[in-house]
Amino acid sequence: MLKDREALCALIPHAGDMCLIERVAEWDDKRIRCLSNTHLDPRHPLRRAGRLHAVHGIEYAAQAAALHGALLTGHRRNTPAATPGRLVAVRDVVFSAVRLDELAQTLVIEAERLIASGEGVIYRFSVGAGGRELLHGRLSVLGGSPPA
Repeated sequence: MLKDREALCALIPHAGDMCLIERVAEWDDKRIRCLSNTHLDPRHPLRRAGRLHAVHGIEYAAQAAALHGALLTGHRRNTPAATPGRLVAVRDVVFSAVRLDELAQTLVIEAERLIASGEGVIYRFSVGAGGRELLHGRLSVLGGSPPA
C-alpha cells in the first residue's frame, strides 16, 4: 500500500488540493485500487454551493488511471520522461448516487487498463463507498508516457 500522499501527488499532473487520491491500496500491471476521504473536506476544490456531485467521481477515476500509468512507467511529473496524457473521452458512465459529500465512508476508486498502445490507453473504472458502487464507466487517455 502506498500511503504517502505527497509522493503520490508527485506522480500525476495535479497538485495541492486537486490531488484527490490519498492512498493506493494495491496495484499491478492491469489495475489499481485507490482510497480517498477528500470528498469529505468542506474546502474540496470541486465543491459548488457546499456540494460535491457524483460526476466528480470521474476526476477521481482519471487520477487513479494517471497514477497507474505513472507507477507502471516509474515517471514523476516535472521530469523530462513524464509526458502527461489528456483525458479525451468518458463513455458508458452509470451513476448510482447524486452526491459524494453525503457519504461518510472512504471512497474506493478502481481502474482497470483494458487497452494500451503508444497512442493512448482505455480504462474501465468504478467508484464506490461502503460496499456500494456509486458510478462506473470507461475513460480514454490520449498520449502520455508509453504504456509498460
